[in-house]
Amino acid sequence: MRKVNLIVLALVAIYLLAAPLSLGQGAKGGKAKGGNVEEQIKTLSDQLVQAWVKGDTSFFNKYLADDYMAIYSLGQLVTKAEESRALKYESLDARERKIRVYGDTAVVIGLFSAKGTFSGKPFSGDYRTTRVWVKQKDGWKSVALQSTKVAPSQ
Repeated sequence: MRKVNLIVLALVAIYLLAAPLSLGQGAKGGKAKGGNVEEQIKTLSDQLVQAWVKGDTSFFNKYLADDYMAIYSLGQLVTKAEESRALKYESLDARERKIRVYGDTAVVIGLFSAKGTFSGKPFSGDYRTTRVWVKQKDGWKSVALQSTKVAPSQ
């Protein structure tokens, strides 16, 4: 299982490095069937934040890919099945968000203030995140997340 997880993460990393070189839509995205891709991803990102705060597991079931993987600040590797059980938010506020679209892939870089529990242990602070969305046959799915705690100002 660990080998499969590493392969998935390696493939996502390779794709993200190669995606800016691909032809087609540039970093600013463009019109897609059903509206502007950046707007679709922004809406999904906002809905994801609300789902976290409300504990809406139906959202995760619908919008996280079956092979979804998240890496949290202390290196915890979390699957789709574990995601909604391990992480509970009391508050989650998006302070910054930049969306880059590369064809059928969107990368969202964010800065969040968060307070909650991870596997029952409390956490709070500011976190930089990278979330990857991929357009699949049944719509946009989040396939990966990396979250890093921002060091306190000195």
